[in-house]
Amino acid sequence: MFKSGYVTIVGRPNVGKSTLLNLLMGEKLSIVSNKPQTTRNNIQTILTGEDHQIIFVDTPGIHKPKHKLGEYMVNSAKESIKEVDLVLFLTTPEGELGRGDKFIIEQLKNQKAPVIFVLNKIDEGTQDKIAETLVQYSKEYDFAEMIPISAMKGKNTDKLLELMIKYLPEGPKYYPEDMITDVQERFVVSEIVREKALRNLSEEVPHGIAIDIIQMKQDKNGKWNIEVDLICEKESHKGIIIGKGGQKLKKIGEASRYEIENFLRAKVNIKIWVKVRKEWRDNNMLLKELGYRR
Repeated sequence: MFKSGYVTIVGRPNVGKSTLLNLLMGEKLSIVSNKPQTTRNNIQTILTGEDHQIIFVDTPGIHKPKHKLGEYMVNSAKESIKEVDLVLFLTTPEGELGRGDKFIIEQLKNQKAPVIFVLNKIDEGTQDKIAETLVQYSKEYDFAEMIPISAMKGKNTDKLLELMIKYLPEGPKYYPEDMITDVQERFVVSEIVREKALRNLSEEVPHGIAIDIIQMKQDKNGKWNIEVDLICEKESHKGIIIGKGGQKLKKIGEASRYEIENFLRAKVNIKIWVKVRKEWRDNNMLLKELGYRR
């Protein structure tokens, strides 16, 4: 019996959705950062086994939006809950429910797919806090299953995969066995650059940046030549991104090149230009140009 279906991952920002997705896939396909709200687009990744094929949809964290980009991210996450075969609801050991998780649970009540409650980051919480959290959430929603895990350390993630297969319907193999994502290489490259920027920039800059791939060509020797616009909202941010003597931008470029070479399995020459586009997160035209469709 072959099982297949679509699984969406929902949760507050920074609860480990992308980390879990990457661990299950064994490939770094979704941006991972210790700063919240890093995932902006639904990314489909395909996990194929002998008796199953799971198409994951990674969603932006559901949060109260502060600008048009935030509205896009929240609407994208809410839409992903609909018409899927299974939902993974991730949270962390907090004990009591916060407003963010209550809001997400309300959204879950409007759909029919089974929901697995996944308590992530258990290595960061006490046994009492973990038990308390499980009890509190079980009172709020009739979850199909509840499972504590650590995506960072891989604890119980094999059991989570077994549960997902259990709740998937019988179905066909939607994608070829060797296909792991339906997103274009350009998008993955842009996400790698954005992650490296997030990791290297100070708190006031990260969510005001976007990445635009201007050129991505492969020469006759197989080497990729990539030109990137790193877009920020303020002139003061441009200086922070470039850094003293250009050192910050150089560091972002070097880290990006290393990971892009691993992804493309080829040599890469990358040039990053910093451009200022004031209030781009509230500019519908710019949002569409950057791939954030409304």
